[in-house]
Amino acid sequence: MAKRPEFAFVKTQACRDPQVNNCPEVATNVPGIVAIRDSQNPDHVLTMSAEDWTTLAVAVKAGEYDLTI
Repeated sequence: MAKRPEFAFVKTQACRDPQVNNCPEVATNVPGIVAIRDSQNPDHVLTMSAEDWTTLAVAVKAGEYDLTI
């Protein structure tokens, strides 16, 4: 089994407040791979290609996953 790369996860600016304790964290330090995890469950990591990340980001910005509708 291949060794998992060392991801350098970061939180969004809004989640850097110590009173906010459940945030998504994203790592883009491994070329071609974007990794996502929940700050309260850091052992579960979802990875996708940089291309898939871009597609997802465009869809989110366009409101395709708006849960308030």
